Amino acid sequence: MKNSNGRRRCITAGIIISSLLAFSKPADAQQIALSTRYSSVAINKSGFITSIRNKQTNTEYHPKGLSSPLLALEKGGKNIFPTGAGWKGNQLKLSYPNGTVATLKVDQKNDYLRFELLSLIPRNGIDNVVWGPYKTNISKTIGEILSVVRDNHFAVGILALNDNTTSGPPCNGDMYQGCYIIHSPDPVKYPLPADLKEGQRFRIGGDGINDVAFYSHPEEYYRYMNGNGASLEPDYGSSIVLHSRDRKKPYTIFYPHFNDFPGIKSPRHMELTPVDADYIGSSIAFYACPDSLGLRTIEQIVKNEGLPYITRNGKWIKDPSNYQTDIAWSGPHDSLVSYAGQLGLKAVQDEGLGEYYTNPKDRWGDKKVTLHHQKRPISDLTALTNKEGIAYGLHTLTEFVQSFSSDVQPVPNDGLCTVLKTRISKEIGATDTLIQVADTSYLNEFGCWDDNKLNVLKIGKELIRYKGVTTTKPYTLTGVERGALKTNAAAHRAGEQLAKLQANCYGGFIPDITLQDDYAAYYANLLHDGGMNFIDFDGFESFTYQGHGQYSFKRFLRGMFDRLQKLGVPYLRVMGSCVFEGNWHYMSVCNVGGGNNMFDPVNNKWGIEGKDIRYSFNGSYFPCTFGIQNLQHDWNVQVIENLQSKAIAWDATYMLGLSQGAVEKRTDKQAIFKAFRTWEDAKNAGAFGDALKKEMQEEKNRYHLEQLDSNTWKLYVVASDGGLTNPRTLKQSK
Repeated sequence: MKNSNGRRRCITAGIIISSLLAFSKPADAQQIALSTRYSSVAINKSGFITSIRNKQTNTEYHPKGLSSPLLALEKGGKNIFPTGAGWKGNQLKLSYPNGTVATLKVDQKNDYLRFELLSLIPRNGIDNVVWGPYKTNISKTIGEILSVVRDNHFAVGILALNDNTTSGPPCNGDMYQGCYIIHSPDPVKYPLPADLKEGQRFRIGGDGINDVAFYSHPEEYYRYMNGNGASLEPDYGSSIVLHSRDRKKPYTIFYPHFNDFPGIKSPRHMELTPVDADYIGSSIAFYACPDSLGLRTIEQIVKNEGLPYITRNGKWIKDPSNYQTDIAWSGPHDSLVSYAGQLGLKAVQDEGLGEYYTNPKDRWGDKKVTLHHQKRPISDLTALTNKEGIAYGLHTLTEFVQSFSSDVQPVPNDGLCTVLKTRISKEIGATDTLIQVADTSYLNEFGCWDDNKLNVLKIGKELIRYKGVTTTKPYTLTGVERGALKTNAAAHRAGEQLAKLQANCYGGFIPDITLQDDYAAYYANLLHDGGMNFIDFDGFESFTYQGHGQYSFKRFLRGMFDRLQKLGVPYLRVMGSCVFEGNWHYMSVCNVGGGNNMFDPVNNKWGIEGKDIRYSFNGSYFPCTFGIQNLQHDWNVQVIENLQSKAIAWDATYMLGLSQGAVEKRTDKQAIFKAFRTWEDAKNAGAFGDALKKEMQEEKNRYHLEQLDSNTWKLYVVASDGGLTNPRTLKQSK
């Protein structure tokens, strides 16, 4: 982990003006043109983008006859678009019909355009500023997580340059509602049936508990959407958008917006706690470049703009050379270091210790490793793994605060997240169950989106369970249980605040966005003290519960990484349950799910979940995954070769599930390990070119690999009868 090399100085106003004049269209003196190494962007006199052009091929990527607002304003759910644009120095002033003027600072960088909102005068109650949506005629690949769209030749994207500028247009909770859309990746190979059309939307299904149930369509033209930073627009192609919110204002939203499970009758109200974050200073990088250079362009933006730039082995974690297989370990740990060394793997996630929940007064709980038949502190194991350069870590439940936590009982933390606040209207004693409240305040809405039984109120240092509230005066709580969750019942005066707690889907609670800062430091200290440099944030969606969307992810992860840097932890490998715009910069891998739901190495077939995640992740320059692939008793060497060859073909990561017990029972252990290591070494040597990877992606194709010397391999195609054909020599290229 390290900071970027800092911001480059902005080019002077004189250079900007001369560049603008150089690219202005003679037919329209007020048409403004901006330029990067690869593209030019035209903005008309009203403040709308009218052209996105590839400078090398002169190909136009903005839909003909349409325009895109450079910066829109949003208030009360309605958009306000600019009506005028004027330049002064390197600043662009946009005027709006409500009388507001936005002043933008514009920098033309070598690889991208940089836009920053300097002021909005008068604010006129504006809730959000919206960068876009920017329309393009590209529709092949929709990178909804990272606001990028791509075809086989070109990519157009925007990247948020500060934490309060986040993915997509404004919406409830600033989180997109997951869904399926109809979008064929190849209309010739995967034509749509007559009853479907491009862009058609379907609910994801599922019960909100079993994540496998989210994924229900095996057809290639059912595209799972994990965000709304980019959207398919069948009428013309696609659009990309970011926004920034005035979080200092209170809002009442509907929660959850981002889950669309059939079991959810309707979302409930949530009153957001204001946060000291504003849209003034919101900034973005706009890039349009050859798709083959897209990831490298993003890397330059990240480094130039001071975004989180995390490295491993001297390279950015987004570099494909860092797409590595991990181990999912269970059971005694004596052979862990030995197995990792034989396989050539450098990261271990300890799945066998179970889910870890935060608990400030008992932070380790029963989490101990087993070495030489003894339970020992995790630091005893990491003292061994760190010497070998092996990252080791725990499987956590992120911000899910269980009811046994010291933040809940016996004295509930004032920083637990709430969904509404009211007051009691009449004094009560410690045993009273007739509690009158000032108003109904949505108190008849249930506590959580999948746990309707968890209705908990906090008054002072006491938690109260209840079922509902009467709808006529005096408003009185029903089904009251005093001193819930092992807290102490007490007397309370009229007028005391009564707050309903945000419940999570595991029957516990969530820290608010301020207490979340403490949790960031908590995790950093835990990792440091345990000698760990790997963490699996299962339940990553817990950051959405505060209603601040992607901003919540960014705030937590920045706080944790800043703390780790101060503690001297050079690198942290982050895995999680899903990839969002808010965690993209920090995550190395996302080995979610497992088994045949992700990929079946026996038959070389993608599972439904694996297919859906592959499209989504790859579209946003993130490695797809096979999830956890546990070594099965009936696997042979060819299955290992199938697994490794297809992972290399797709640049996929996964966790190989191992335990001493399972491995030592095998008579072919050495053959299994040798086959795995042969592929691993060839991958790390860069022996597989793009054309070969494309061939290897075909499900029917099976391969056998032999190592000839330290930098040469022989690759064979395995025929249907098991024979070896079509030998090819592969050489190290790194």
